[in-house]
Amino acid sequence: MLLRARVRRPAAGASPLRPSRPSPAPFTTTTTDASTSSSPDPDGVAAEVATLLSRCSGDWKLAIAASDLPSRLSPASVSSLLLRGASSPRLHPKLLLDFFYWSRPRLGPSAPAPDAFAHLAVSLCAAGLFPQANGLLDHMIRAYPTPPLVLSSVHRAVSGSGHDRRPVVLDVLVDTYKKTGRVRDGAEVVLLMKDLGLAPSLRCCNALLKDLLRADALDLLWKVRGFMEDAGVSPDVYTYSTLIEAYCKVRDLDAAKKVLEEMRETGCSVNTVTYNILIGGLCRAGAVEEAFGFKKEMEDYGLVPDGFTYGAIINGLCKRGRPSQAKCLLDEMSCAGLKPNVVVYATLVDGFMREGNSDEAFKIIKDMSAAGVQPNKITYDNLIRGLCKLGQLGRATEVLKEMVKIGHIADTITFNHLIEGHLRQHNKEEAFWLLNEMRKDGISPNVYTYSIIINGLCQIGELETAGGLLEQMVAEGIKPNAFVYAPLISGYCREGKFSLACEAFKKMTSSNVVPDLYCYNSLIIGLSKVGKMEEAIEYYDQMLEKGVHPNEFTYDGLIHGYSMTGNVEKAEQLLHQMLNRLKPKDFIYAHLLEVYFKSDNLEKVSSILQSMLDRGVMPDNRLYGIVIHNLSRSGHMEAAFRVLSVMEKNGLVPDLHIYSSLISGLCKTADVEKAVGLLDEMGKKGVEPGIVCYNALIDGLCKSDNISHARNVFSSILIKGLVPNCVTYTCLIDGYCKAGDIHDAIGLYNEMLARGVTPDAFVYSVLTSGCSNSGDLQQALFITEEMVLRGYASISSFNTLVHGFCKRGKLQETVKFLHMMMDKDIVPNMLTVENIVKGLDEAGKLSEAHTIFVELQQKKASQHDTDHLSSLFTGMINQGLAPLDVTHNMIQSHCKGGDLDKALMLHDALVAKGAPMSCTSYLALLDGLCRKSKLTEAFNLLKEMEEMGICPSEDQCMILLNDLHSSGFIQEYNKVFDTMLCYKWLQKESKCNSVGNSQEAANAE
Repeated sequence: MLLRARVRRPAAGASPLRPSRPSPAPFTTTTTDASTSSSPDPDGVAAEVATLLSRCSGDWKLAIAASDLPSRLSPASVSSLLLRGASSPRLHPKLLLDFFYWSRPRLGPSAPAPDAFAHLAVSLCAAGLFPQANGLLDHMIRAYPTPPLVLSSVHRAVSGSGHDRRPVVLDVLVDTYKKTGRVRDGAEVVLLMKDLGLAPSLRCCNALLKDLLRADALDLLWKVRGFMEDAGVSPDVYTYSTLIEAYCKVRDLDAAKKVLEEMRETGCSVNTVTYNILIGGLCRAGAVEEAFGFKKEMEDYGLVPDGFTYGAIINGLCKRGRPSQAKCLLDEMSCAGLKPNVVVYATLVDGFMREGNSDEAFKIIKDMSAAGVQPNKITYDNLIRGLCKLGQLGRATEVLKEMVKIGHIADTITFNHLIEGHLRQHNKEEAFWLLNEMRKDGISPNVYTYSIIINGLCQIGELETAGGLLEQMVAEGIKPNAFVYAPLISGYCREGKFSLACEAFKKMTSSNVVPDLYCYNSLIIGLSKVGKMEEAIEYYDQMLEKGVHPNEFTYDGLIHGYSMTGNVEKAEQLLHQMLNRLKPKDFIYAHLLEVYFKSDNLEKVSSILQSMLDRGVMPDNRLYGIVIHNLSRSGHMEAAFRVLSVMEKNGLVPDLHIYSSLISGLCKTADVEKAVGLLDEMGKKGVEPGIVCYNALIDGLCKSDNISHARNVFSSILIKGLVPNCVTYTCLIDGYCKAGDIHDAIGLYNEMLARGVTPDAFVYSVLTSGCSNSGDLQQALFITEEMVLRGYASISSFNTLVHGFCKRGKLQETVKFLHMMMDKDIVPNMLTVENIVKGLDEAGKLSEAHTIFVELQQKKASQHDTDHLSSLFTGMINQGLAPLDVTHNMIQSHCKGGDLDKALMLHDALVAKGAPMSCTSYLALLDGLCRKSKLTEAFNLLKEMEEMGICPSEDQCMILLNDLHSSGFIQEYNKVFDTMLCYKWLQKESKCNSVGNSQEAANAE
């Protein structure tokens, strides 16, 4: 039988059960008999007492007191009397019991023999004096705590009395154990009866089963039930009801239902209580629909559901978030003539508040009052808690006032709800005011109060205040627990303050507060997120040492951290550790998958997915979404569709994110036709394409030069009532610009503004590029000004426009635009200079590149800006990007402007690159060096010219020399002239001509 299978009996030869011992006995025990007693003749004393009791039953105490018997009494003599008297018809058991209680203080710490207790208990039961027997047995089990010893004495007493195998004294004995709080010893006594051929009554067994259930001693409950079957104690409705309740308690609902079936099979009548127990168990386990089925079944059997039946199902419905259905059951209950009690109403109020339906909850309160049921404090607390969670703090305060008005006292629980509600609204001032009000009203905050406030402060970033409150809490003598420290540690980790988090953790452990899993996880996950893996793994090792079992979030944090820092081997090692300890969740694998996707290791990705399936871990939509998204992004569309097929075979329906990834991937691989087909498939499968899907399709169509189809898709979006976003417009505008259709692009831009869609920097960049490429520089300038106004000024957009101006030879506009860039603190980069050169080259005006830099200098651009442009131009030379003629013009321009350092920087860049210097540039540099009296550098440059085979003409040399002489640089003139003679660039008489010409020029002036 089912019930019998549950019984687990001790193996043969196993030692008997040993329950915990009771409190010390009021006197010590002795098993000494008359022969070993200190009394010379215990049996004689017992006989004298017996004679005296039988003769003077009314005033025996006076008679004994008048004799010398009190001085001769001993435990042995009292034991002898109780044994003799129990079998003597002349001595009533009540009289013997009175003598026993009279003798107790005179015997000192010793007690009569256990058999004496047992025999008198049997006699008392035989006389119907069960309470008196119960009291006597209480003394016996206190004096003799070992159940086997007690049962052996009772067995001998019963055997000698001629009673049947189920004497009442056994029931009284078991009942005595239960009344003294020793229910496990009571069960042990019953189980020991089997070997003695004894058994208590069914009533006693039923009561014991019930008490074992209350004591959570289910191991003994099954054993006692097995004993009943072996001893032939047939179960009744109460037995079965207790067993059903026991199975419900351990959530073995199938077994509970089978007990009900067994009751019917054995012909045991099922009553309302039995059904109520089963219905209550089903509701607590969340099986409300089954509970409804048994309610109907009991009605079919002619049983009427009572208040408990309805209350259990109402509670179950509310716990499952179905208070409206529970309300219908309340109405049914009222129609059946049953009056709901305060618990039922409170359950409904709580149910509606948990659902967020405060209006319906207040209606229940109103109905409750109308029915004459006064809301209790629990009802009000539930209402206040729910209102605080909904943020209806004003209403919660009104409920508090009403609660106090009708006589309920607000306590710590009530204030905790209100404080928590205010902290959820980030109203810390009100929370602290309530804390002070509590103290004023003499209500002491408890550890949960502080836990709420500290958690709330940490949620709003008030970590310093939270830390101060923790210190105050300790100062007030309230010991923090893990729930107090956990939010503080988590808050520090969230803000990256790991030293403070570790300090709080250390303080916690030094205060003998045991960290829980949440504390460890906060540190491990927080440290892992920032790549501090050494510290994270230390806390992981520590939690294992302390016996705190990591969960999937612990491993997820560590695996993510090691994956992020590139230590995939360690991440895989932790994954295997986790697999040995617990069943993994699918999200654990996500981090490793991301790592392998980044390295394009599809073999590993496939291996991980197969490992998941082998372990019975079914990927959900999110994980399949990660795989399909990454495959699509990297262009592995065949693999992406294979994963999609597996997903659908496993009964999962692709969601919007997955379809968006596939459509985007198809568009990137130019398979737009398949992308359009996939969009149609979505609609057929009931997945409404979102704007993300349409954006991907529009982008793909535009990139495949199918702008008209893209525009049709855009129109269908509007028809479907979807709202285009910035990405939608950007894709189309970009498509039109690349197609050269600036008019439609600007039209879409204006439409975008009219619809209230804010353009981003990329929109402006696309429009600027499009207008510039099409030659509409005025429109491009307008778009750029709009971009600047909206705070989206970017170097890329400015570079595009610079290139457009230069391309069309608009040098003044270029200079003006460069000034605008610099005014907006947008620093030109290498691309800026490249665009200038490229644009001028395309316009056939490359030689004028230096004019832009001269204009910048003339317009007093900052030294930093011109220096920056020069260094960028030098960088172009180093990369071989700068045209030579432009570079030479730049050198000559810098020399003329007196900026010799920049000119030399360009010279050095050309020489380093092996590019030729022009003679004119060399002479310009020589002039500049001489004017700066840098003769050593000048001679080096002359030597470089001679080595490079640069031979200036006589006229070029004379121009330089005359210029130096006329400017008063006579020493420089002479040295340069001598060097030129040496290199045979001039004849000796050239000096006279040069001087004469210079003199004539001076006289003319």
